[in-house]
Amino acid sequence: MTYDVITVGRVNMDLIAQQIGADFADVRGFDAMVGGSPTNIAIGTTRLGLRSIAFTGVGDDRVGDFVLRYLTDENVVTDFIPHIEGRQTSLALIGVQPPGDFPLSFYREDPADIYLTVDHAKALPLDASKAVLLSGNAFSRGLVVETSGWIADEARRRGLRSFLDLDLRPVEWADQGGYGRAMQAVLPKVEVAIGTEEEFYEALAAEPTQIMARGSGLTNGQVEELARAIDRTLAAGDAPDTLVLKRGPHGASVVTPDGSIDVPGFPVDVVNTVGAGDAFASGLITKRLQGWDWFEAVRFANACGAIEVTRQGCASALPTEAEVVKFINQKSAE
Repeated sequence: MTYDVITVGRVNMDLIAQQIGADFADVRGFDAMVGGSPTNIAIGTTRLGLRSIAFTGVGDDRVGDFVLRYLTDENVVTDFIPHIEGRQTSLALIGVQPPGDFPLSFYREDPADIYLTVDHAKALPLDASKAVLLSGNAFSRGLVVETSGWIADEARRRGLRSFLDLDLRPVEWADQGGYGRAMQAVLPKVEVAIGTEEEFYEALAAEPTQIMARGSGLTNGQVEELARAIDRTLAAGDAPDTLVLKRGPHGASVVTPDGSIDVPGFPVDVVNTVGAGDAFASGLITKRLQGWDWFEAVRFANACGAIEVTRQGCASALPTEAEVVKFINQKSAE
């Protein structure tokens, strides 16, 4: 049996507010689903037709049981998810106040997924898999830091395709410069890095910076600094072959040592931005593994992200192949 992609990193039970636009204190009900960026990407790529393994950890608790059942129902391979004795599965609460406010509260004081070990990883069918997807967040703390590094090294040694979602969650990084140091250590080990402009700015900073809030945007000066940092990193050979910068409604840019291409986004009415990056990564990874060129793969990924933000939910909103094709055809006809 062969697999397309192994996703590595955190998992949550997500509780997403049912009352769109309500202040969080006024929420009266939640929809339950699975979250956590790498695990969402396992779901997203599966919905798009890949055979995907979620490599994460759950506690010996009912939340862990919920996560495993949800992933199994989504046809994600869960055979390599260990139960971590004495630990609890992570939880996230999410409010929905469009167009720009989606308050998120994590309950990850000591979550099971940071206890993934190299021994757990050695059970993975790396030789029967095409690619791995690593999460920047997994390098923040716990045993999973060493484990993620081991997987990156093994993927390169065995010739697997490798993707890194920069996945910056500021609350998980106690050390101001820790994120940049961690990313600069792992970036040379992977083929493709995916992130927002803010994430790349933090990841490539020459000096430690005060980690900015998600979605805060870059100043004009920071945009110029980021361009110089990308040029410096590519010239020094300290980067993946390809950097993919997500620019929200403006689409995305693909940057390589040979130049860059900009791929426009799709205009839509936003309901909920949570999960848009995971949908984008799912589309990009799927189509690159299927042999699509960069422009068409990113255009497909942009469509995945655009569909995601028009829907309520996160994992539940990730699109199927048929939905993305229909969306692109409709937009092309407008």
